[in-house]
Amino acid sequence: MKIVSAELLAVAAKEQQYPPEGPPEIAFVGRSNVGKSSLLNLLAGRKALAKVSGSPGKTRTINFYEVNGGKFRIVDLPGYGYAKVAKSESAGWGTMIERYMLGRKTLKKAVMLCDIRHEPSAQDVQMYGWLAHYGMDGLIAATKADKVPRSALVRHAQAIRKALVAGQDAVIVPVSALKKTGVGELLAEIGKALNE
Repeated sequence: MKIVSAELLAVAAKEQQYPPEGPPEIAFVGRSNVGKSSLLNLLAGRKALAKVSGSPGKTRTINFYEVNGGKFRIVDLPGYGYAKVAKSESAGWGTMIERYMLGRKTLKKAVMLCDIRHEPSAQDVQMYGWLAHYGMDGLIAATKADKVPRSALVRHAQAIRKALVAGQDAVIVPVSALKKTGVGELLAEIGKALNE
């Protein structure tokens, strides 16, 4: 599976702003500053498809991207867990994510992002448990893999699996936006979810 084109389709702060349901959707979810925008740009082969910010917690909307001329969509969900954001605002993002994920019939898969350097946070564990409850678990992108020695990648991935209580059938793909590694494997897993 290869992404040959990707364009911003819609920016939504509420359900009324979602684009009409159509092609299947793949959602990306993870903590603020986990490298989600960099990964989306890498997958799409575009430098500035998703805005990369030095300030975590910038994505406050759900961003829909049309991929391969409308074959499917990538959905960028707001990052969670950033301490400098007011709790009321953070709770609002949680509600926004939940409404999207529960109400979107065309959602096929969620890709959970975790920083491979650190053990998943309590919020990561909670999010993965929530995804599992709704049958959306099983695909984890372990970002910033270039920051860990190659010899330690498996150990770090297993620590993520254990902390998230992810089953042995869950796929953990170490990825690095800097080194451009793990892209093919992650796209192959997305292709499976789309039955391509």
